[in-house]
Amino acid sequence: MYLVSPLSSPSSVLASSISRSFPGASAAPVRTSMLASEQEQRLGFGHDFVSRSTLAGNRGDRSRRDLLLVSLTSYSSMLAVSSASGKVKGSNPYNEKRLLEQNKKIQAANNAPDDFPNFVREGFQVKVVTSDNYVTTDSGLIYLDILVGKGDCPKEGQQVTFHYVGYNESGRRIDSTYLQDRPAKIRLGNKSLVPGFEEGIRNMRPGGKRRVIIPPELGPPVGPSTFFSAKQFEVFDIELLDVKDCQRRTIGFYSDFVCN
Repeated sequence: MYLVSPLSSPSSVLASSISRSFPGASAAPVRTSMLASEQEQRLGFGHDFVSRSTLAGNRGDRSRRDLLLVSLTSYSSMLAVSSASGKVKGSNPYNEKRLLEQNKKIQAANNAPDDFPNFVREGFQVKVVTSDNYVTTDSGLIYLDILVGKGDCPKEGQQVTFHYVGYNESGRRIDSTYLQDRPAKIRLGNKSLVPGFEEGIRNMRPGGKRRVIIPPELGPPVGPSTFFSAKQFEVFDIELLDVKDCQRRTIGFYSDFVCN
């Protein structure tokens, strides 16, 4: 019978028992003690095995969390820098001045008339740059009275006779009744004119000349069958020649308007 101290580990008890049973085996206790120590670790007598496994798992989770945090931080930083760069580009006075100078050169090459408006595009936003002589209405129409005529303004149902020259944003002429040597005649109120054009001519007086800047929402339809291929501002120089009253005439099944 062997007495085992409460402080003795199973490995020391096993080594002592082997040495007493086999006096000639001197190196065996060391190897047995090592094997027993490994067995203790695997069976849970020591805390090293469990602690190392837990620590390795925690380190792996922590590494993945750190990597995810770094990725999210980098992505947020990139978005912040991109947003800040866009704001700086759109609000940079130097860029606007440079665009104005470029537009003026293009307009000069297109023989645009004097005091022609300038358009600065930044993405989908368009800034219209004009002199202080231009007037902006509640609808967004912008106009300049070059010459104020005399007489009464045209009313709904009356026929207006006028000349016009149409320009795009770069000052290039896209249409003109002067070149055709034949003025246009339209009766107001039957939607024959684009909304911005009709609004601009309604408060003119015969003999007057006006430049109107029509925004896209008041402009003409776009497409391959028109002069306009994109949603742009259009500029028209209008000369109102005459205003006439109109009356409906009916002959049999035929009906039209006669303007005197």
